[in-house]
Amino acid sequence: MNTLRAARPRVLLAALATGTLLLVSACNDSTKPAQDQAAGTSPATTAAPTATATPTPTPKPTGADDPALKPFYGQQIAWAACPADPAAAKAKIDISGMQCGKLHVPLDYANPGADALDLALIKLPAAKPEQRIGSLMVNPGGPGGSGVEMVKYGAKEYDGALHNRFDVIGFDPRGTGESSPVVCFDDKQMDARNESDTPLDPAARKAEHVKNATEHAAACQAKSGKLLPFVGTRNTARDLDVLRAVSGDKKLNYLGISYGTYLGALYAEEFPQNTGRLILDGAVDPAQDKLDHGVDQQIGFEKSFERFAADCVENHGAECPLGKDPAKAAKKAADFLDGLRDHPMTAKDGRKLGTDLAWTGVMSMLYGDEKIAWQNLRNGLGWAMIGNKPDPLLSFADGYNGRDENGHYSPMDEANGAISCADSSRPAPTPERAQQLVAKLQAEAPLISKGVSVEDYTEPSCAYWPFKTPEKPHTIRAEGSAPILVVGSTGDPATPYASAEALAKGFANATLLTRVGEGHGAFGKGNGCIDAALEAYLVDGTMPAAGTRCS
Repeated sequence: MNTLRAARPRVLLAALATGTLLLVSACNDSTKPAQDQAAGTSPATTAAPTATATPTPTPKPTGADDPALKPFYGQQIAWAACPADPAAAKAKIDISGMQCGKLHVPLDYANPGADALDLALIKLPAAKPEQRIGSLMVNPGGPGGSGVEMVKYGAKEYDGALHNRFDVIGFDPRGTGESSPVVCFDDKQMDARNESDTPLDPAARKAEHVKNATEHAAACQAKSGKLLPFVGTRNTARDLDVLRAVSGDKKLNYLGISYGTYLGALYAEEFPQNTGRLILDGAVDPAQDKLDHGVDQQIGFEKSFERFAADCVENHGAECPLGKDPAKAAKKAADFLDGLRDHPMTAKDGRKLGTDLAWTGVMSMLYGDEKIAWQNLRNGLGWAMIGNKPDPLLSFADGYNGRDENGHYSPMDEANGAISCADSSRPAPTPERAQQLVAKLQAEAPLISKGVSVEDYTEPSCAYWPFKTPEKPHTIRAEGSAPILVVGSTGDPATPYASAEALAKGFANATLLTRVGEGHGAFGKGNGCIDAALEAYLVDGTMPAAGTRCS
């Protein structure tokens, strides 16, 4: 599993452009089913508070040395066989050797004696316990991605030395998955929001954005209000240190993908003395402004879309539905997708495939590499454009949106918005800056950002959130940390390669490893050079030479 999530293309104009990015985790493992929507109730700790005042910033904890946190650092996890999972059984995934447990953490680290949360855990025990090095904690991205699912459905990714030498441990971060998930809307409301195409008229689009953002904030406040101020990544980094300690590890060994790189970077900033071997793959630049990242991300997807379309025409003949001219292929596909606004297609289940959902399905496949994902996208476009069958594209979009075959949604999207607003809140840009952003998008991403206007930048989504976070974008140095390995892919649309360069440069002690290729993230992409470098670093502590590039 390895992704950073972009917002849906046309809603991307109203959400991404206004500063609320969806940094997501998409899975390489095609056997992973979509999660079910969590029950429409929140834990007792998430009852709505009586006020929405800005919370007092939580002071930096002293970790295990803080007497108030000793009960958490001193706990023992009651590992036991994981309960039966019908979805895993249906996908023919054997979880019999895995163990599940719970981690008890404070809701508020500034007041650890008050409310607490239980975080869902899963462990793939070391296959050769006599050679065990320790634990390897993993996070797939998001925010909102499930670390439990990353291990449960992606266990094969660790085959070999990693499984032999490490207990691979995944966890659902606070507010996600089975760890007191943020709850806002029900399944029918999610369907309605996902299936409606964003208006083309700028004024109407702005009005819809304000309405949607206001309703969403109110719904989250009503159902998960007490939880919202405490789901930020800095608190999750503190949870990660508790998990490290109770797992018996003096140092944290960690693999974070996409948004998971931000979690790993904040951990290194909070606990540099506890860092072991950290791999940050598909990197987010923590110092970059959200608007700039959103623009760069849209441009990244546009370039990936163009490369896919040209490859389709040049190398796949009759299998490609995009004509015979590589220079016009992307435009042909975009025109078809845009045309679904006025002429949506009906799927077998009666749902409509409009422009927004179709673009979502396309973008979801651009997270993958040139092999399986691009083949799936060629087939999906062919079925829709030639066969008049929208179901494959709709299925791609459903997978991205966390909707399963029964119409249930995972908590991922809700967690994504809540964590994003807990991590950063920004004012609207000046008219001059907004115009600069629009001009750049129109010049470099004219297909994906069609119709973008200055109005799309005037209402930051988090402006309607129940509280304002003190977190700000900043360079993370992590002085005193162990050497950190940052991995970037040259064709990554979701976290462009420049983000990996910036993250590695910002650290006091880091090396950048480069994968030359398409798709988001390098882990699990089947690149032997990358796999060998990651294994050597985690198992032996051998850092690849500076400037190493894997084709």
